[in-house]
Amino acid sequence: MTTVPGRRSSTFTRLLRHGFTDPSAAERLLEQDDLASVRSDPVLLEALGATADPDLALRGLVRLVEAEEEGERQVLLDTLVTAKPLRDRLLGVLGASEALGDHLARHPRDWQALVTYESVDLNPGVAEFERGLADAVDPDSLRVAYRRCMLTLAARDVCGTTGIAQTAAELADLATATLRAALAIARTAAPEDAAQCRLAVVAMGKCGGHELNYVSDVDVIFVGEARDGVEEHKAMQAATRLAAHMMRICSETTAEGTIWEVDANLRPEGRNGPLVRTLSSHLAYYQRWAKTWEFQALLKARAVAGDPELGAEYVDAVSPLVWQAADRENFVPDVQKMRRRVVDNIPADRIERELKLGPGGLRDVEFAVQLLQLVHGRSDASLHSGTTLEALRALAEGGYVGRADAAQLDEAYRFLRSMEHRIQLYRLRRTHLVPEDEADLRRLGRSLGMRTDPVAELNKAWRRHASVVRRLHEKIFYRPLLDAVAQLAPGESRLSTKAAAIRLEALGYADPAAALRHLEALSSGVSRKAAIQRTLLPVLLGWFADSADPDAGLLGFRKVSDALGKTPWYLRLLRDEGAAAENLARVLSAGRLAPDLLMRAPEAVAILGDPEGLTPRTREHLEQEVLAAVGRAGGAESAIAVVRGVRRRELFRTTAADIIGSYGTEDSPAEQDHGALVDRVGSAVTDLNAATIAGALRAAVREQWGDTLPTRFAVIGMGRFGGHELSYGSDADVLFVHRPREGVSDEEAARAANAVVGEMRRLLQLPTADPPLLIDADLRPEGKTGPMVRTLKSYGAYYRRWSLAWESQALLRAEHMAGDAELGREFIELVDPLRYPAEGLGDDAVREIRRLKARMESERMPRGADPTLHAKLGRGGLSDVEWTVQLMQMQHGWAEPGLRTTRTREALAAACAAELIPAEDAQMLDEAWVLATRVRNAVMLVRGRSGDTFPSDPRELAAVGRYLGYEPGHVGDMLDDYRRITRRARAVVEERFYAAVV
Repeated sequence: MTTVPGRRSSTFTRLLRHGFTDPSAAERLLEQDDLASVRSDPVLLEALGATADPDLALRGLVRLVEAEEEGERQVLLDTLVTAKPLRDRLLGVLGASEALGDHLARHPRDWQALVTYESVDLNPGVAEFERGLADAVDPDSLRVAYRRCMLTLAARDVCGTTGIAQTAAELADLATATLRAALAIARTAAPEDAAQCRLAVVAMGKCGGHELNYVSDVDVIFVGEARDGVEEHKAMQAATRLAAHMMRICSETTAEGTIWEVDANLRPEGRNGPLVRTLSSHLAYYQRWAKTWEFQALLKARAVAGDPELGAEYVDAVSPLVWQAADRENFVPDVQKMRRRVVDNIPADRIERELKLGPGGLRDVEFAVQLLQLVHGRSDASLHSGTTLEALRALAEGGYVGRADAAQLDEAYRFLRSMEHRIQLYRLRRTHLVPEDEADLRRLGRSLGMRTDPVAELNKAWRRHASVVRRLHEKIFYRPLLDAVAQLAPGESRLSTKAAAIRLEALGYADPAAALRHLEALSSGVSRKAAIQRTLLPVLLGWFADSADPDAGLLGFRKVSDALGKTPWYLRLLRDEGAAAENLARVLSAGRLAPDLLMRAPEAVAILGDPEGLTPRTREHLEQEVLAAVGRAGGAESAIAVVRGVRRRELFRTTAADIIGSYGTEDSPAEQDHGALVDRVGSAVTDLNAATIAGALRAAVREQWGDTLPTRFAVIGMGRFGGHELSYGSDADVLFVHRPREGVSDEEAARAANAVVGEMRRLLQLPTADPPLLIDADLRPEGKTGPMVRTLKSYGAYYRRWSLAWESQALLRAEHMAGDAELGREFIELVDPLRYPAEGLGDDAVREIRRLKARMESERMPRGADPTLHAKLGRGGLSDVEWTVQLMQMQHGWAEPGLRTTRTREALAAACAAELIPAEDAQMLDEAWVLATRVRNAVMLVRGRSGDTFPSDPRELAAVGRYLGYEPGHVGDMLDDYRRITRRARAVVEERFYAAVV
């Protein structure tokens, strides 16, 4: 064929029109002599253009023709152009699967398997596949026969003769026939082993569920028994040899490639357990040791090969155990763990392309269906199906899943499985990743019937279906719970009250009856409010169930909704601001403190919907708001009511940010830098208390003296207050200092200063709905017996003459917090030489500090407390770390400016930078201090009252664990980790505080 130079041939144009991406290469292939009789046949081009990848189909056809014997080539080509069924099937396979094209090139006669179909060929079962594999006598011939069977199966798939569910079932049947053939080969190779034992092969996973992929591990469990007269241990050895040989026949790579891996790791004890067990051994393990996920796996158990009676006995024996799993002690925490997507091990650059494990992937649907089967299958045998789509249909028919939700999930699952099949079919490789290459995406889209713009259409459909799964996979647990307490349309199935209670209990609700009453109160009626609640609650229930106390979360939500339900913005906020609803669910179900704060002023829920709402406000902003409110108030008590209201609101902001940062949300993972979390809480609570004290001081002064107190007055923060390390339940340690104004006598100034202190303390402890702020001045000179407030001159005289080592140590945390800033600065200048003594501490002072620490350890530990778990005074706890750091500050602060800070972590980092402590030791101390601080914060958040030890109540302990990042059922790990971390810190303390020459 000749064309005018510079002009394209008509063939080139036709190829382009028929979907070829490389028409020049295709034109060259058509010019080959072997295709002379068909190259101009329009039927051939039309058929090639209808395939997923016309270029690939043509290359595969040329290879097949070249591989055929010369006398058979024309038969192939004639049949191709005259028989449309063959043409569609053969070219369809060649255009979708490079791997099957390779098989046909190696075994060209196999194309004849596609020529005719009997009616039985349209729906083959195990028997038909067994006939197709009957001639296999060794691994190579088994592989060839397996590929030939797959060729016919794939042809029906790509031509649309069978749907995705039927294709998956046929693949499972082909796997069953293959396992039987492999076992027969193994038995033939070792007849003496076959004579000693009975061996059954039980399929698990997708093969057992009759929903296999093109390329997937085939999960199995082996059951063996001795034949009459044979000792059991010899029979098990023989059965193990047969099973291992059967696995190798399928899994090993030969000249004809491999079939698939046979995976027996779902057996009792996994890889560490024997490959073959007797039936009684299996049952003993499942009854005593098995975990919930193992019963979940047994949902799909199906006897497929070997001794049929033994296989049936196994399935009959384990089936009742599967449906009793929901009664097990640890079922609830196990369910909570299984409900979480297993995406942690997927590389970040692949997670968005993961069809199986990624968000909105196949695993979401499969796990949701299986968990609902476990919960409700114990009382409803119609749910006992191992096939995902059949089980989903049964769940919908029984009212356990909404019909509309089930229909959407069914459609999405079929589409995602179709994508998975076509991706694997291309090269017959085990993968669940959507390709990135444009050509691969084009082939994939065309294989699914998308022809106008295959890549764009594919991405759009994929994202849409994944979004449906992501949106529904949690909701299907909870929507039927609302239907159980709502009026349904005629003909609609509903979850019975008993079934709803069972589901709530399985999801962690301790009082299902109360939970159902809350749901009814929230969602009943025909009002717009009830309609919005019915939309919100399925999602909220899932977030509540993700916590340690779902009941408290739901009750709290009802209380907030009762208080705010009539306000126009509340439900709109939760419905329209995506983060607000999840943030509220986390806050309400994490413990008592945050909900208690919210209930006193429910309008603070608006904070949770503001993108900046969880950011702590600065002290300057807080003081400005507080002092302005005091200035507008009519009296001291009304002023302090406003001030304490601001404190309550800001405490809620801080607790909410802490909880959400610790738990994480669907869009934002949990904060990994726990030190940063602790620092944020400490700084926020410190700033808030400083502003509150400033407001109380202003209110007390205005009540009696107007704008000016007869003496200049300052509040010095001490302890954790001065160190910006307050936890939620901490008192505010302070010192009060004053200096008479010019012309005011010392007596009048002292009376005024003491009156102000008394009034401040009274105002901050008035009995109201807001949490009080306790002021503790016990660190003052002479302690509780000394004057409450002193002049700066009096402090100077006392410290020069009477100050003890512990008082100098306490002054390390001194920082001005409220009142006269200049007076506060002068106080700090006064105490600097005491806390950072020139040339450091003398030996006597060091010994005294160590003696005091040892005495405190022996005398102040509460009776009966576990010293390994006491966050403040226990081994490696806050006291240990802080005294070690403070000793270094007093020894070296005069020479190292970085040590002159009131904050423990800053001082420790400065000591490390100055090489006063090795980095490894500093890291151990820092880790222990952060953990102990978080434990104290967690206890306050969970119980609503402060504490230095882990709670004894199991639910409260679990809530502390969730805050600290431990999954349900892992509180033992939490306590072990705490002991390990603090034990290492204590070893550093022993070396650096008690033994070191500092």
